[in-house]
Amino acid sequence: MKKNYISLITLFILASCSSVSEDDLLEPIILEPGETVNYTEDIKPIMENNCTFCHSSPPVNGAPNALVTYNDVVNAVNNSNLIDRISRASGEAGAMPLGGPKLPQNLIDLVIQWQLDGLLEN
Repeated sequence: MKKNYISLITLFILASCSSVSEDDLLEPIILEPGETVNYTEDIKPIMENNCTFCHSSPPVNGAPNALVTYNDVVNAVNNSNLIDRISRASGEAGAMPLGGPKLPQNLIDLVIQWQLDGLLEN
């Protein structure tokens, strides 16, 4: 009987474990019909808060390029796999931000939507 009780408690503990993180709990960004993502309002703050500490002008800490201006970020999306790099799991080779936690998925989705919307500046 005692063995069954311990097995039941162990099963309960294992079943209650989850791999959900706080980042997974963030609300997705839902755009209204006809609303588009643009650099100035949506993407620039993401870059300023998460990227420009290394991707400044000039870049520091081994960053290969700046992500300060609209043209910098468009170039990184089109030619430097920016979306792939920010989408990689923390610790994976080439993941950005380097050494930091992965960006919340809702911010990554916003960058993806910006590309789909045509990389609008304003």
